Amino acid sequence: MTPRDEVHISSLVVHSTPARMQRVSQAIGDIEGACVHAASATGKVVVTLEAYSADEMLAKVSSIQHTDGVLSAALVYQCVEPVEEMNKVLSDDDDAT
Repeated sequence: MTPRDEVHISSLVVHSTPARMQRVSQAIGDIEGACVHAASATGKVVVTLEAYSADEMLAKVSSIQHTDGVLSAALVYQCVEPVEEMNKVLSDDDDAT
């Protein structure tokens, strides 16, 4: 598989100092493929990341870990799917429930 044939998706909980939470959230949001979904006044930030390779994903996680004000970044979920699977249109008949 070439790097653009797969999509890596990860979620993280990032813990920052409360005083720097806004700046940390902004810095993470500026990373291509990153999305900040929630942030609390206590400094916890919920993030998803998308990348096209494991190396790219690791670089993004490392960048978050080294952001000024970040105390920790814990990986919660990670998956890899072929791009062709991610681009499939699902019908209601595909619902597993």
